[in-house]
Amino acid sequence: MYLRGVHAEEQIKPLLNFIQQNPLGIFTTAIPSASHPLLQSSHVPWVLDIISDDADAPVKGRLRGHMARQNPQAKAIIEALQSSSSSTSTGDEVTGGGDGVLEQEVMVLFNGPHHHYVTPKFYVETKPATAKVVPTWNYSAVQAYGKARIYHSSGSAATSEYLGQQMKDLTTLCETEIMGYTGEKGTKNGPWEVEDAPERYLEIMKKGVIGVEIEIERIGGKWKMSQEMSVGDRNGVAEGFKNLGTEVGVAISECVRERGEICDEAKRKAKERL
Repeated sequence: MYLRGVHAEEQIKPLLNFIQQNPLGIFTTAIPSASHPLLQSSHVPWVLDIISDDADAPVKGRLRGHMARQNPQAKAIIEALQSSSSSTSTGDEVTGGGDGVLEQEVMVLFNGPHHHYVTPKFYVETKPATAKVVPTWNYSAVQAYGKARIYHSSGSAATSEYLGQQMKDLTTLCETEIMGYTGEKGTKNGPWEVEDAPERYLEIMKKGVIGVEIEIERIGGKWKMSQEMSVGDRNGVAEGFKNLGTEVGVAISECVRERGEICDEAKRKAKERL
């Protein structure tokens, strides 16, 4: 990801919060294989366990997800682990149950909920003065990188335990934080819980997926929200989106103003240090 200084978020905490607020990430791997494409991506919802918001910490957080065993990406992952297990059987790389850590680094891309084309007509200061303006696109995104531990041995107690906890935590996150079902269990506003499904059915479902656990070693992100423009143009962008009268337009307008204020404050503090 291109992290231009004016758009990049330098603090770790807002990046981790972004992931928690936008848990559907695009999981990408680059695994050499004679049977599958080198590059593969899948949309996976994640549970994030925050470990540290210190930029120097070796691990910032842990992403826990699962994906269909029949997914070609999952097949390439399992193939790579089985190939690795044939050459080593000790240490962290491979465990006795056949689960293990992928040799290659993986990446997960998280996109913000709102993005939009920006017309040059919104640049009310520069367009009338010089006409030196072009269209662009406003968006927000975070990328997390690290090594992935894979739980794929269906008969392994570790795999069963991992999937059981991950599914429970993910369901709680989605039912309460996303759907807003925070009422008493069994009521209209109460959340659905994993235990509501038959245990035998859940065991069958577990066998159809693999677990993916990623330790976030590197993380970066950006809010590309017209911060590079002059205050006049930025206000024009905010007003332009607000006047669209759409939910996305209003959200983008508010974000343009918010990120613009953050950018201006950073510039002010930088001048004070001179």
